[in-house]
Amino acid sequence: MDMKHKAIDTEARTIPEGGAFLNRELSLLEFNRRVLAQAEDPSIPLLERLRFLTIVSGNLDEFFEVRVASLLAQHQMEAGHSGVPHAVHHTLERASAECRHLIDRQYKLFNQQIVPQLAENGIHMLRRSERNAAQRAWVKAFFDKEVRPLLTPIGLDPAHPFPRVVNKSLNFIVELAGKDAFGRGTGIAIMKAPRVLPRVIRLPSELSDKKGESYCLLSSVIQAHMADLFTGREVVSYSQFRVTRNSDLWVDEDEVKNLRQALQSELHARNYGFAVRLEVGRACPPHLSNFLLEQFDIDRSRLFAVDGPVNLGRMLEIANTKDKSELKFPPFTPGFPPKLTGPDIFSALRRQDVLLHHPFESFQPVIDFIQQAAADPCVAAIKQTIYRAGMNSDLMEALIAAARRGKEVTVIVELMARFDEEANINWAERLEQAGAQVVYGVVGLKTHAKLALVLRREENGLRRYAHLGTGNYNSTTAKFYTDFGLLTCDDEITADVNEVFIHLTSLTRPKAINSLWLAPFSLQKEVVRAIRDEATIAKAGRPGRIIAKMNSLTDDSVIKALYEASQAGVRIDLIVRGACSLRPGVKGLSENIKVRSIVGRFLEHSRIFYFRNDLKHDIYLSSADWMNRNLFRRVEVAFPVRSPALKRRVLREGLHPYLKDNVNAWELGSDGHYRRKKTRSGQKGSCAQQQLMEMLGADKHPNKEIEHGPDPVAAR
Repeated sequence: MDMKHKAIDTEARTIPEGGAFLNRELSLLEFNRRVLAQAEDPSIPLLERLRFLTIVSGNLDEFFEVRVASLLAQHQMEAGHSGVPHAVHHTLERASAECRHLIDRQYKLFNQQIVPQLAENGIHMLRRSERNAAQRAWVKAFFDKEVRPLLTPIGLDPAHPFPRVVNKSLNFIVELAGKDAFGRGTGIAIMKAPRVLPRVIRLPSELSDKKGESYCLLSSVIQAHMADLFTGREVVSYSQFRVTRNSDLWVDEDEVKNLRQALQSELHARNYGFAVRLEVGRACPPHLSNFLLEQFDIDRSRLFAVDGPVNLGRMLEIANTKDKSELKFPPFTPGFPPKLTGPDIFSALRRQDVLLHHPFESFQPVIDFIQQAAADPCVAAIKQTIYRAGMNSDLMEALIAAARRGKEVTVIVELMARFDEEANINWAERLEQAGAQVVYGVVGLKTHAKLALVLRREENGLRRYAHLGTGNYNSTTAKFYTDFGLLTCDDEITADVNEVFIHLTSLTRPKAINSLWLAPFSLQKEVVRAIRDEATIAKAGRPGRIIAKMNSLTDDSVIKALYEASQAGVRIDLIVRGACSLRPGVKGLSENIKVRSIVGRFLEHSRIFYFRNDLKHDIYLSSADWMNRNLFRRVEVAFPVRSPALKRRVLREGLHPYLKDNVNAWELGSDGHYRRKKTRSGQKGSCAQQQLMEMLGADKHPNKEIEHGPDPVAAR
């Protein structure tokens, strides 16, 4: 555990064993346990279980690339400081052990349940020993024609040193006996699997039974014909392997003159960061895995011998098959808000604000907002932030079209959005070529706020329209990430949005902002103030109530304020999908705090902050989690929901169903472990996501509001 987590506010009355804060890294791994539990759940369609299995693989890749890499760098940098390295080393040891347990569960599930059940449903993953004569002949022909010409085995000797191995690529180590063509006894060869080759290969339909389809993995194809690559040599043993590397980019933003050019150079280097994990096949001989550990300078605790392909994430191709719809979740069509069905979105917004709830409601209105602005001759300017737009984006194309039509288009593109850097660089270049003003945010801070502003000439002068959201401007992720967005022409909110854009482009300190909470300036202070206000209310004998929903909760200052509020008698419910460092349910410290996590069909991504505030029912939606990085090292925005009707919607859709969920909910115990919420005898199952699909999906959109009666939260 980090040293900073060993201290706790002196006002806290009880410090539990293990400290008042839970370890962030171990909490992240607890989240992946919950995702893996979805893959283990037999009530979930089979291909969706496989998808959850691949999500765990992707999450663990990123955990090693980012979190483990950061801990290793911290350990090395602080090696001379007493105490700190021991704490970091302890975290690394525990994280490695937890990862090992998770990965063992993954492969056991894959081999013993997923693969057999796929076969029962006509999807055959054929190992070498399972192929019949016709299938073996086809695989041999495929290898000779499509694979062998692209392979380059490298026999290691002084003239052929150990090659550079790309991050997360598929490779093979081969032990050879006998002499090479020149009479020398080179004993080890390394071979990369070219990235242009498919990792999952579908056999012709005539080689499968009538109702099924057969696949084999590239690794299996290569291993079946390994001897063909080393003519005259005996292949003694071999293994596939994969190395995971540090993937944090580092650019000295104070020194570089052009951040985009510097980042383009750094992107290539990411593939060769220092190694943090080695995966090998379970049958890999110890002396070969030891050789690889030595070459990559990896500690044995981060060696993982797996019983199957070294990258289960490649199985996503099977999960994404267009066939076998009966093995997937039933199709869902999001609803379209009736208030925006007309041809003019701006006239609709002049009548009232519109709240969008994705993916239960369509993301198309957000695209329409920018597309109509691009085509409208009355629109003079468009300003937008971009964090993760994706490789293909109608919204980005609309911004490009607007710039080509001569409108003033300003786009703040965050080049340092991890793993989206290349896509963002490409969009930045295209926007500039179209004539848009492209800005890369603020040096040292990531611009994570989700804002779009349209300035339109109307009868009384320029009028501002804005979209503010909790999620990215990405139409693909909007189909399976839960997020809220607000479309508004509220004078005060849109004026604040304009000030944020001026601040980001001019780098001047923002003027007085009246409605938004802006990081790194006011967001943390306002969150802590709102929490403390609830504590003051509770101390005065009135109900204090906080509900907050977010991805992660790790900031010390916010957690301490929540502990103080709990001690003052405030009832607090936290819905935290991922990492949570707050330890709930500790008598005298956090006994009034409950923490739950929802893991279901959609990825919970919205951030909602609710404070009862003596029946004022303050609600803020935000792009920011309650993490130190979001509050102090990013440009983030939290924006108010002012309309009473829209406040009720946020409570009714964004909070209440999640507090009642007993299908996808996990409750965090004071010991740091999560336990699945189970229905009691005779109790009906309540699934928040399913309820929202039924409430907001196509042809089921309510378009009506409930009356605002007694406090809808305190009454629970």
